Amino acid sequence: GRKTTTARVWIQPGEGVITVNRRDILDYFPRESHREMIISPFIASKTCGLFDVTVAVEGGGVSGKAGAIRHGIARALEKYNPDYRPPMKRLGYMTRDPRKVERKKVGLKKARKAPQWVRR
Repeated sequence: GRKTTTARVWIQPGEGVITVNRRDILDYFPRESHREMIISPFIASKTCGLFDVTVAVEGGGVSGKAGAIRHGIARALEKYNPDYRPPMKRLGYMTRDPRKVERKKVGLKKARKAPQWVRR
């Protein structure tokens, strides 16, 4: 998970095909940086092209989805082989990003933005 996104990830030995919500990763994530983020656990564990990935992701925006998928892939790889954990842990892929949207407070316009201050 990341922000309000949840991703369920399944990996099985294969040719490196990544399917997100039954669509190809190239169709689902047109932006290169998001695709790089998603495959980064494979680069860290030196397992590029060894696993087929199936992902069911819901909620949030595109970046949140990419972050959630990355975390899910990292956890799935660690479950598959615990030896993959240290390089991914070093790069911070095993840590769930705890940042969420802060709630709006009474008397403020947003979570921290105060209304304009008037002296008189």
